[in-house]
Amino acid sequence: MSRDVHITINGRAEALRVEDREILLDVLRERLGLWSVREGCGVGLCGACTVLVDGAPISSCLAFAARLEGRVLTTVEGLGTEQALHPVQAAFLEAGALQCGYCTPGLVLSVATLLREFPSPSPELVRTYLAGNLCRCCAYPDIVRAVSLASEKLAATEGAVSSEQQPDA
Repeated sequence: MSRDVHITINGRAEALRVEDREILLDVLRERLGLWSVREGCGVGLCGACTVLVDGAPISSCLAFAARLEGRVLTTVEGLGTEQALHPVQAAFLEAGALQCGYCTPGLVLSVATLLREFPSPSPELVRTYLAGNLCRCCAYPDIVRAVSLASEKLAATEGAVSSEQQPDA
């Protein structure tokens, strides 16, 4: 059976006709050309297909697209722009926290969520939180360093925004 699904993806409203059995991963890649969403394991264990649904990370290889009516989805393409990277994206580049890049989009989205929940996580918390994101290139030390750097970048950005909002003395 097919149905119409209305979702917002990376800030853009989409109306899609999907089959009940269609997996979100396939819809994002094949219909919308969002190539950052990747299949690694197909069973929700590796994190390569991570997307945010209403701000929470999910494995898109396990989600039926038909179940997402009215939801807001974010892929790594929706975090920043080529001209203005999100602080997590910038930190990954600066720390060299990628090698082949296959796992990077899922890791970036997971890290953005982690830092929203825990702005200054310990390295132990980072490792625990990211346990569901596998990097076959073993860039884990660089990823942990990128999280620390992203935390600093976000704090500086928020501090700049806070000071801009302060009335002049």
